[in-house]
Amino acid sequence: MILADLEVMDRDDPLAWVRERFVLPEGVVYLDGNSLGALPCATAARVAQVVEAEWGAGLIRSWNDAGWITLAARVGGKIGRLIGAPFGTVSVGDSTSVNVFKLLAAALSLRPDRRVILSERSNFPTDLYIAEGLIGLLDHDYSLRLVDEWPAEIADDVAVVMLTHVHYRTGAMLDMAAVTAAAHAAGAVMLWDLAHSVGAVQIDLAACDVDLAVGCGYKFLNGGPGAPAFLYIAERLHDRVRLPLTGWFGHAAPFAFEPGFRPAPGISRTVVGTPPVLSLAALEIGVDTFAGVDMAAVRAKSVTLFDVFAALVEQECSGLRRVTPTEHGSQICFAHEHAYPVMQALIANGVIGDFRAPDVLRFGLTPLYLGFAELWHAVTAIRHVLDGKTWQSKRFSVSRLVT
Repeated sequence: MILADLEVMDRDDPLAWVRERFVLPEGVVYLDGNSLGALPCATAARVAQVVEAEWGAGLIRSWNDAGWITLAARVGGKIGRLIGAPFGTVSVGDSTSVNVFKLLAAALSLRPDRRVILSERSNFPTDLYIAEGLIGLLDHDYSLRLVDEWPAEIADDVAVVMLTHVHYRTGAMLDMAAVTAAAHAAGAVMLWDLAHSVGAVQIDLAACDVDLAVGCGYKFLNGGPGAPAFLYIAERLHDRVRLPLTGWFGHAAPFAFEPGFRPAPGISRTVVGTPPVLSLAALEIGVDTFAGVDMAAVRAKSVTLFDVFAALVEQECSGLRRVTPTEHGSQICFAHEHAYPVMQALIANGVIGDFRAPDVLRFGLTPLYLGFAELWHAVTAIRHVLDGKTWQSKRFSVSRLVT
């Protein structure tokens, strides 16, 4: 495989036109959109409009006049179209961690006779930390049970199975329909973390009969750093779940200021506090980058990007071990004994990926704006860093706060 072949693939790419929706710095191959999506071209103007016109001139009137009060529901509906969730089943707000807390508690309320949360030992740590924290607030009969790999046995004391659809460190993707069916067969509730799959792979929560799901807005959805997260509750469960956080915006009539909580109908009851309008406005632009885009085409390009990257690394590089299996999300990961300084050296050479402890080089493959020829330039830089041992410079071993 040579550069000319990849340039032809770029010319024939049915998603090439979407790249124009993003601000992409010259001289940088951005392979970290699975941690922070690139800036959409329309975001800065939209946020400025909210700040200067809607907040600056409209002031508090903009809750009604500019539609701030319905912004979260509107964005939730748009995200729902990307994950196979009917309108009115997705709520936007809070962080992924907070939403995990809310939905884990809701799941336990659906199985009051069971006391176990089941997850993978290698699951994203915040999900496990949240589970530990929730259990600490409950009686001592509750526990978090961790397995080393999936599939695993789901015993009859398991209340909820909590798994990440695409694994953050390896990029491995689980079979959502099969795992959900197994959880249901064992009488458990299924909670999915979609942080590394929404916007990158095809998801159909309704078709898979998923009970609960969470996801973030700042990775493939391009909503900006710290963008609000989302949660999903199947419509059949809306009136059955008990939520641990019952804030005023989840009240049936928040501006009646009643002393007791009366839940809003449907998914609206999951909202806790005042919607974060500035970040929601940015997230809506990020989600709108998918307008007119077929998720089947996104997934097809993701698979091709993966295959090309894997083939180029095998062709051009030595000393790397691929840890991402055949069933994968939109990222590819390699193990290297000195992964951290290697990644720092790559970043210094204009190839931005990230490091995941203890030894993983992680590269995000974002179909909306990543080109095939860029993969050639990235792998050329990897070969240069490895063969030239430039990563051995002391400056690349200095640990930074964010890896």
